[in-house]
Amino acid sequence: MDHSHHAPGTPNHDMSPLASGYSRRAFLKASTGIAGALGVASLAAPFAPTYAATEQEMIYMPAGEQLALFKAKKLSPVEVLKAQIQRAEAVEDKVNAFTYSHYDEAMAAAKESEARYMTGSPRALEGITVAIKDEYDKVGWITTAGSKLLKDNVATKNHPAVDKLLKAGAVIHAQTTVPEMYFAAVTWTDLWGVTRNPWNLHYAVGGSSGGSGAALAAGMTTVATGSDMGGSTRIPCAFNGLYGYKPPYGRNAPPPSSTFLLPATEGPMARNFGDMVRLQNVMVGPAPYTPTSLRPALELPLTYEGIKGLRIAYDMDQSWAQIDPDTVRNTEAALKVLADQGAIVEEVDLKLGMSGSDIRAALVKALLSGAFGAELAGLLAYEDQLTSYGRFFARAAAEEMGPQQALEAANAINALYARIQDEVFLKGYQALISPTLATNKIAADYDPTTESVVINNEEVDPHVGWVLTALWNLLNWNPVVAVPTGLGANQVPTSMQIATPTYDDLSAMRVAAAYAQAAPPLFADGRFPDFRDRV
Repeated sequence: MDHSHHAPGTPNHDMSPLASGYSRRAFLKASTGIAGALGVASLAAPFAPTYAATEQEMIYMPAGEQLALFKAKKLSPVEVLKAQIQRAEAVEDKVNAFTYSHYDEAMAAAKESEARYMTGSPRALEGITVAIKDEYDKVGWITTAGSKLLKDNVATKNHPAVDKLLKAGAVIHAQTTVPEMYFAAVTWTDLWGVTRNPWNLHYAVGGSSGGSGAALAAGMTTVATGSDMGGSTRIPCAFNGLYGYKPPYGRNAPPPSSTFLLPATEGPMARNFGDMVRLQNVMVGPAPYTPTSLRPALELPLTYEGIKGLRIAYDMDQSWAQIDPDTVRNTEAALKVLADQGAIVEEVDLKLGMSGSDIRAALVKALLSGAFGAELAGLLAYEDQLTSYGRFFARAAAEEMGPQQALEAANAINALYARIQDEVFLKGYQALISPTLATNKIAADYDPTTESVVINNEEVDPHVGWVLTALWNLLNWNPVVAVPTGLGANQVPTSMQIATPTYDDLSAMRVAAAYAQAAPPLFADGRFPDFRDRV
């Protein structure tokens, strides 16, 4: 459910196997045992790690803990990368989260990071592995947008966030799967197949940053990038038990081609709050060729004052949705975590005056009545190569979108903003909470163009009737943090989203930090994905 602005590429026959799109399956098979082959010899003396960790501790170790151990020379970035490569070799066939892996490049970067720790010159994310969404261009790598039309599309420029990650010393080792053209809330394509949830393989990972979510949940990376134009960072975070951030428009610089895609924004994904903040602090800020990026860069603290006395509103269903019982129960428990810290948590009725279908229609009009819609409409010339949902949205862009739809979207945005202001922020509430998803019971291969979703015995809009994220893309000036609220009966996580007034990032982080400090965490105390496959 995010943006890409590439024209269909042409094959390049003069590239190395990795750069030319050597498939992840072939690479993983060929590189089986790569970590063992590198062995202890990869650790250049006098770097002599002493930290003993199990494989599970190593692959799920938070970035904050890694950075401290790296600095103390008790652990090497090479060791972490090797462990995560081994993990990918073990579970990637089940999960299918990577398009391409770049382990040789990553190993070279990890060794450089090791050397920097030896010389006392580490950077902000030195040695931390980052999986990047198959939307973030890196020169020489293939960015497919999940489409057969772009299977040979070689990037010639870096995404602004990639430049920032490399400058910060991050180790970028893999690209992650997405739905075609980022236009679905689940992740499967004709090009890459179905990406499945490590918590329960029967269920979805969300979209469009689905591969990033699955890779994090599976322990194949330390942090990952996402982007969000209908919930595409928050939805995968919800399905996979993660923290994710949808910054306000302009906070994180997109590529110049995405400048005027107002509902969209790039953001961080992580297994805990602190790592989400660390990644955001690298991604944030202006870029040389993005005119709408905000100055100066807003650096977020890692710690915040408490929330005693803070007024927090919640609307369980945003005044329109059906919410399943597991989600209601876990959201209520999460609200109690905040109330127990002294926050004043009160229920409100947003009275949006719109159904889920109305909100979806407004968002589609906002997205497809401009430049992005024109590009998507152009794909109809290749419709026999598109997925079912790719054809659906390409036809909508070509046949139904224009200036009138842009006006209708603008009117809807203004009406929704006024309603949120009247019912929440002008009444003195400093945050608004709702679930991120209405249900976590969506099959991994769900097709919104042919199948239906039923919640509480009621059929809902097949595209967005089961998510509560789209509102905040129409109101993309409001910061939103997604946080995990526990596990459902199907062992798939649930989530809530914390929205604050326009450009008030610090309040959103303050509430999320308070929750993270007090709530029972996932990826700890035996609460890890077990790759079950059950309805």
